[in-house]
Amino acid sequence: MQDTLDALAVRTWCRLALSALGQAREEIDALNVYPVPDGDTGTNLYLTAESATAAVEECFDATGEPGLDIAVRAMAKGALIGARGNSGVILAQLLRGTAEVLAQRGGGPQALSAALRRGCEAAYQAVAEPVEGTLLTVAACAADSAERAEQAGGGLAEIAGAAHQEARQALLRTPSQLDVLARAGVVDAGGRGLVAVLGALADAVTGQQPMGPVALGEDLGTVAAAGCEGHLRPPGPGHPAFEVIYLLDAPDAALPALRERLAGLGDSLVVGGGDGLWNVHVHVDDAGAAVEAGVEAGRPYRIRITHFAEAAARAGTGGEAGPAARAVLSVVTGEGLAELCLQAGAAVLRADPDAPPSSAELAQAVRGCAAGEVIVLLNDAELRATAGAAADQLREEGVRVAVLPTRSPVQGLAALAVHEAGRRFDEDVVAMTSAAGATRYAELAVAEGESWTMAGVCQAGDVLGLIDGDVAVIGQGIAATGAELLSRMLAAGGELVTLVLGEGVPPGLADQLVAHARRQRPEVDTVVFDGGQQSAPLLIGVE
Repeated sequence: MQDTLDALAVRTWCRLALSALGQAREEIDALNVYPVPDGDTGTNLYLTAESATAAVEECFDATGEPGLDIAVRAMAKGALIGARGNSGVILAQLLRGTAEVLAQRGGGPQALSAALRRGCEAAYQAVAEPVEGTLLTVAACAADSAERAEQAGGGLAEIAGAAHQEARQALLRTPSQLDVLARAGVVDAGGRGLVAVLGALADAVTGQQPMGPVALGEDLGTVAAAGCEGHLRPPGPGHPAFEVIYLLDAPDAALPALRERLAGLGDSLVVGGGDGLWNVHVHVDDAGAAVEAGVEAGRPYRIRITHFAEAAARAGTGGEAGPAARAVLSVVTGEGLAELCLQAGAAVLRADPDAPPSSAELAQAVRGCAAGEVIVLLNDAELRATAGAAADQLREEGVRVAVLPTRSPVQGLAALAVHEAGRRFDEDVVAMTSAAGATRYAELAVAEGESWTMAGVCQAGDVLGLIDGDVAVIGQGIAATGAELLSRMLAAGGELVTLVLGEGVPPGLADQLVAHARRQRPEVDTVVFDGGQQSAPLLIGVE
C-alpha cells in the first residue's frame, strides 16, 4: 500500500486506467447521449488515456525511474496531445490540474486531495458552458469526498478510495440532474469514464482490486439525488453539424478572444492546456470559421473535422461504401510468423512483445493496406481494446474494418487458411472467425519468479504449459513439458496439429513432438513452422 504517490504509482495508475477504459469502452460508447449521441465517448477517453500512458512509459524508457514531477507532467502533456472529443479534452485538463499540484507538492495525502480539487477546477475552467450531471459533476463530488477524507486524517488509500466511492454515487445521480440522461435511462458516459480512472487510482495506491464498474442494470431511481450541490445550467436544445478539434500553439493572451469567437460559432466548447499548447474542441455549423479562429489566435494543427450525420451513417452501415479491395492485416511477433502471413497474402504489423502497438499504430497499419475492407487478426487477447479504438477511428474515415479477436498466432494462421477475397465481406469474416474459434491453442512460457497458478506453485525457471491462457502444466524442460502439453491438447481430439517453434528452442524438438503426436493420435496430421517468436518457445494449435 502506497504512503506517498511516486512515479511508479503514476505509471501503474495510467496502465490500470487504460485497461479499465479499454474494458468499458463499448459500454461507455453505448451510454453516450450527451452532448451529441454519437457513441464515441468511451473511445475518446480510451485514446486520451492511451496517449497519457505512452508519455509516461517514454519517461521510464528514457530515465529509468523519473521523479514524480516528471512523470505527472508527462502524463498531463500526453493526455493533452492525444485528447479526443469533448470528454477527452476535459479529462486531459483534469489530469493537467492534478499534475500541477503533485509536481509542486509531492505525492502525500494532503497533496493528493489538493490535486484532485485543482484537477476539478481546471476541468471546469476548460468548459465554456458547464452542465450539471456530467463528468464535471462527478469530478466535483469526488474532490469533495477526497477533501473530507483528508480532513479526517485519512492516508493516501483512504483519500483515493473516498474519491472513487463518491464518484460512483455521483454517477448514479446524473440522470436526476440531466433530462436527456433520464429520458434515455442511462448515466453520463463521461462520468462513467471518470469512475474508471479514479478506480484505477485507488487500485494503484492500495494494490487491491477496485470495485467493479457501475452496471447498467442498477436501479438508478433508488439513489438519492441529494449529496453534491449543483451549480451548473441545463443544456440548450439543438446540435450543430460538425465537431472540430485541433491542437493550437498560441500565447495565453490570445485565448480569451479565441474562446469568445468560438462560443459565438457553436457549443460544447472546451479548451484545455496551457504554456502555449492548447487542445481545442467545439461543435459548430461552420467548421471553416472554427479553424480560421484558431489561425487568428496562433498555429492550429492536427485538425480533425467530423460531420455528425455522416459519422452516424457510417457507423450504422459498418463504414461500407460499396465494392472495395479487401486486405487482411495480421499482428505478429517473430520473423518466421511474419513470413508465413505474408506468404498467405496478409499484410503484417510486426509487434514488439515488450511494447504492444498503440491504437494509432494499428490504425496506420490498416491505412497502409490501402483497402476499403480490412480484416484484422490480433493474435493476442490483450490487444482487443486497442484494436477496437483503432477500428472506430477508421470507420469514421470510411474504411470497413472487422477485428477478429484471435488470441494466438495459431488461431490467426487457421483464419488465414480459409480466407477468400472473392467472398462477400461478411461471409469471409464469418468463415475466418469460425476457423479461428475451432482452433484450440496452447503455448510454453518460462516462469520469471515464484507464483501461484491454476496448476500449483511454480518457481523461477520452471517451464509452464498454458492452454487457452491458463497454466495447465508445470515442468522442468521444454521438450518434456511440450510433450505433456500436447498430450493434454490431443486428449480432446483433433484433426490437425500446428506447431510453431520459437527462437532458440532445443535442436530436435520438432521431431520429438511430431513423433509424440503420432504415438498419441496416429490419424492426426502435424505441421511444423519456424515462427522465430521470442515470447513463447512453442505454440500449439489443434483444429
